[in-house]
Order: sequence, then structure tokens, then C-alpha cells
Amino acid sequence: MTAQSDQPRQVHLVAHFPGVNSTTVWRDPASASQIDFSSFRHFAATAERGLFDYIFLAEGLRLREHAGRIHDLDVAGRPATPSILAALASITEHIGVVGTLSSTFNEPYELARQLATIDHLSGGRVGWNVVTSSDAFHGANFRRGGFLDHGDRYVRAEEFVRLAKQLWDSWAPDAVVADAERGAFVDPERVGAVRFSGEQFDIAATSTVPRSPQGYPVIVQAGDSPAGRDFAAANAEIIFSRHASFEEGRSFYADVKGRLGAVGREENSLLILPAVSYVLGDTLDDARDRSRQISLDQIGPETAVAWVEAIWGQELPGLDPDGPLPTSSPVEATQRAGQASLGVEQRIGYSRRLRERAEGEQLSVREVVIAETARHGFVGTAESVAADIDRHVQERASDGFVLAPHLTPTGLDEFVDKVVPRLQERGVFRTRYGSDEDPQPTLRSTLGLPEPLGPDTAPAAQLAGAARA
Repeated sequence: MTAQSDQPRQVHLVAHFPGVNSTTVWRDPASASQIDFSSFRHFAATAERGLFDYIFLAEGLRLREHAGRIHDLDVAGRPATPSILAALASITEHIGVVGTLSSTFNEPYELARQLATIDHLSGGRVGWNVVTSSDAFHGANFRRGGFLDHGDRYVRAEEFVRLAKQLWDSWAPDAVVADAERGAFVDPERVGAVRFSGEQFDIAATSTVPRSPQGYPVIVQAGDSPAGRDFAAANAEIIFSRHASFEEGRSFYADVKGRLGAVGREENSLLILPAVSYVLGDTLDDARDRSRQISLDQIGPETAVAWVEAIWGQELPGLDPDGPLPTSSPVEATQRAGQASLGVEQRIGYSRRLRERAEGEQLSVREVVIAETARHGFVGTAESVAADIDRHVQERASDGFVLAPHLTPTGLDEFVDKVVPRLQERGVFRTRYGSDEDPQPTLRSTLGLPEPLGPDTAPAAQLAGAARA
């Protein structure tokens, strides 16, 4: 681990474009389109004005369904991520653009080429959130369907990322040569062929795209299982975590960062950024009142019933959203919106925990769903929220946060106007992008991440070799 400095740790902030979840209040009169580019433009401009590290996009590969019908109670999906990343890169100057793309339902050569292209066009500001989709519900959209066993998803993801890095590293930094007579040309001796043979991929390829300004896109990952944490320690540079509470955050932070030494990595080579929602008010009571109302707007009665039916794996006629949870146990179910990837045993265990919470806190169906899905992480005045964020970072419960506003596209405005200045006053958040020496930083530079090591010496390759042995 790196030695601790006397200077305060700097806060990293990420702007999560609202959508592909059940917490976006899309029926609010202030909510705009999830697909109109004006929404993306406003959100990106606000995030860059707030000096955020990057804009983050989730992705829905299939319209959600419930009881055999398209589920219209929350945001169902979004246009293709690479296209949005390219468009956002064209209208911003400094902020990074990071998108979620599946390692299960994409191919390494094609995806690596797309990301490298956008990385070049943006001046090195792209990141990739690697997700390991494995369920047949999403797989039905693709030629291979739900072919991948759940246990193999990280095998494929590890090979996918390692192969992508080899493609990105296959061009030497000086492969493109400038010549006074011939102009710019590619020196074939400085472009390597990539040959890869593993359990999931057998490829012989030559990349068509030179090495990007930041080496290759920043790798983000969100796995939380032991296999997911090992994958992150070996491959990821940012973890998109769900552990936003202080104590859970400190435990997760210590566990994952404690795995880095075994693969030869330093603490500053991996950032942990939990997703968190927030509600601001002029006073604490005002913020709490707003939080309660937003929660009710996020989880209406129909959404609450649909969420419980997804856990129980069956329709529950007559279930009262203001009454108690069902006393029956979940059953085997077809894929549904919300909990499509959970097996019946997982859902039985989860339902038991939900009932215990409901009985212990005397919560109705709707109140349980709100507590599980729409509880806001930071609720308070701008000053108190800034203080809470600072505490998490200084005491190593996180390196910063992925902020998830509830409105599209204006949900970030208030945070940028009120909380960011208070973080700057504390000396824990930047006041400009880059520096006099580096006025156009790459995303990797903005995040303070080290330069890539390359596929043959990187920890990912070392860990993969050890695992195979």
C-alpha cells in the first residue's frame, strides 16, 4: 500500500445519468425524455460545470417485463451505449465518459475497437464498466441465448478484458511515423499480431486502431461476490460499489484494497466509488420531508407490488401495497423485471430477510420496497452532505461517490450549485481540470490512476496464470 499523505484525500465524483432503474421519477413534470439528446446535453454540461470525473451510463439490453408484459412502471431501457459515449465526447472538453457494456453478449475484438476509437476521438476520456450478464432473459436477444453458465461468467470476463488489453497494447506508442517525404505512415514492425487461446476465446487478430492517448480505456467493474472482488482486484481500476453506508463502505474498502498486494498493485491503482442518492434541503427537516416525498414518487403502489411479485416469482393477486408481505415462499419463476438473475434459493433467503425487516420495523409492502430500493444515502443541507462525503473519503469508506439523481436531466443541478462549492472550500475537490503542465488531461490523469502496465506484466495476467496453475 502507498504511504498516507498529510494532505487531505481528494474526493472523486461521478454523475450517473438517471434511468434503467426503479428510482428515476420519470412521471414528475420536471422530468424530460430519456432518449432526446437535449437531456444528455444538459446533464453532461452540468456535470462538467461541476468538475466531475466522468459521466456514467448504465445499459439495458432488453425491455423489462413483468407477468409477460413490458414493464412500464420504471425506465425500461436506453439507446446503445457506444453511440451515446461518442456523442457526449463530442460536446464536452474535459469530463470522462464511461459506459456499461457486457462481456457476455459482446465480442472482444469488436468492442475493443469501438472503445479505442472513441478514446482517440475524445482525447483519451473513455472508460468501460465491465458487466457479466449471464441470464437467459437477456441472452434470448442474442444468437447464443443464455448459453453461459453462471459460474463461467468471470472466466469469460477475465479473458475478455485481458484480450482487449492485448489488442489496445498491440500498437507501440511510436507505431505511426511522421516522415517529411512520405507523410504519416504505420511502421509494420511496431504493430503486433494478437494470438489468444483460452476457455472462452480463440483469436488471431491485428488491431486497426493505434494506442490511445491514455493507453487504453479505464476499466470499471461492479461485482461484489468473492469472485467479483478477485476479478476487480486483478483487472479493475474503479469499482462501482453498492456499499454506500459508512460502516459497510469501510469493510468493503478494506477487503478489496487488501487484495491488491497479492497481485502487485498499490492502493492508488484502484478507486472505490459507491453509488449513492441524495436529497438536499434548506434545513435537515426540510431535506427529510423532501426525501419522504421523493421516495413515494419513486415507488408507487403498482411498482411496489411488481417488485415483490418479482421476488416471489409469481403473481400475487390482491396483495395490498399498504399491508404485510406474503407469508408464502418464493417459487421457481420465468425471468422477470427487477430480479431476473436471482435463483429460487436466493429469493427464498431474500424474502426471509425482507419479512424480518418488515416485522422488526413494522413496515408495509410499499415501505419495505422503499427501504430496500429508494432509501437516499445523503439527506441534509448542502453543508452537512459535503461533510458526510468528506468523512467517507478521509476515513477510507470510499474514494468518492457515483451520484444518482432522481430526475432527468436536471437532478444534478442543485448538487453542483450547492455542494460542490462546499467541498472546494474544504480543500478536497478540484477547482479546475488539469494543470498548467497538463491542460487537457485524459480520464486516467483526471482520476489520478497510474499508466497501464501492458497485458504481459499487468496483475490481471499474473493472477490468471496463477489461477490456471
